Amino acid sequence: MEALAAPDPLAPATLGPISLRNRVIKASTFEGCSPQGLVTDELIDYHLAVAEGGVGMTTVAYLATSPEGRTHAEQIHWRPEAVPGLRRLTDAIHATRAKVSAQIGHAGPVANGASNKIRSIAPSRSFSPLSLRFHQVPTSADLDRIIADHARAATMAVEAGFDAIEIHLGHNYLASAFLSPKLNRRKDQFGGSLAHRADFPRRTVAAVRHAVEKAGGHMAVTAKMNMRDGYRGGLDLPESVEFAQMLQSDGNLHALELTAGSSLMNPMYLFRGDAPVKEMASRMPMPPILRVGIRASGHAFFKEYPWTPLYLLEHARRFREALDLPLILLGGITDLAAMEQAMSEGFEYVAMGRALLREPDLLTRIAKDRGTTSRCTHCNLCMSTIYTGTHCHLADVRGPDSKVRVHG
Repeated sequence: MEALAAPDPLAPATLGPISLRNRVIKASTFEGCSPQGLVTDELIDYHLAVAEGGVGMTTVAYLATSPEGRTHAEQIHWRPEAVPGLRRLTDAIHATRAKVSAQIGHAGPVANGASNKIRSIAPSRSFSPLSLRFHQVPTSADLDRIIADHARAATMAVEAGFDAIEIHLGHNYLASAFLSPKLNRRKDQFGGSLAHRADFPRRTVAAVRHAVEKAGGHMAVTAKMNMRDGYRGGLDLPESVEFAQMLQSDGNLHALELTAGSSLMNPMYLFRGDAPVKEMASRMPMPPILRVGIRASGHAFFKEYPWTPLYLLEHARRFREALDLPLILLGGITDLAAMEQAMSEGFEYVAMGRALLREPDLLTRIAKDRGTTSRCTHCNLCMSTIYTGTHCHLADVRGPDSKVRVHG
């Protein structure tokens, strides 16, 4: 029997119960466009740029499930007053024929408790360099409340008109921190073996799927999870593959997006390319003492890894071999050749981030000329802008003379 031809990444596809005009998803990257924790015209324009630029679906990030789950106070968290603005955003995206996903989650130890004015949470006792105090260690009742917050967020996402939900299980946010043997040193039913460390993340995913179905949402449910945390003692490939198999057997996901790296311990393991230490120290919100430390020894934290096309593919192949669940490949996808290789190796979708910051219309240009490649240089200076309006330093997508469009 002849092998089936790999799908065209630019052709229409389905993701669970929804239809996409192509297999390219704008990856979740915090936009820095919600200073009051509510949708702004700038946030809508940010996503309209890539939706009008041709992606199949764009992902709104990061929508925290509770106030203490924000990475910073200038971030949207799910509450009734946020829903009308989010509905305005989804309506605007749908007018372009693109779909839109809501990334939901709890930042856990990545949260800036000083900014949020609420103590941050971590699986085990540890110190927060952002808050300059120890994280709160959650009880079983606390975790039940956080799971319920995820379900409540999913219900509001249905109300707001989203087509999909992406549950954040990566980058050592709270669910990912529970999976990390280094960060989770608990002796109760949530620590120790992988099965115990995976209990909270699995229950969270199940609660989101149940909430979507209960609300009658015609919505895809996906998750973003780490293949490797990227530091000694963190979650690594053998256990992460096993965890992905648990998620598959639970049957609550329509697709799984594969990522890597830790916002706490090794952020550049995800991004690859240049490490903009000076810019991060100057522009990121942090205590002055931490700013001095980053300037002095930031390269020990912001390690540099060379950028190569499809740089997470080697790890991701392990998951493709072990799973039947549809997979979204992320990392080093900047042209059609990379997309086609991903499809040929059995990945159903691809996610793009920095390349679309550089050129929001990249997909439209690739459709017109399939040899088009991204102009992104992987300088990563965009990382330093995430709390002031995420953009590319080489080509500010808003433009110096751009006017904000008013929606609704």
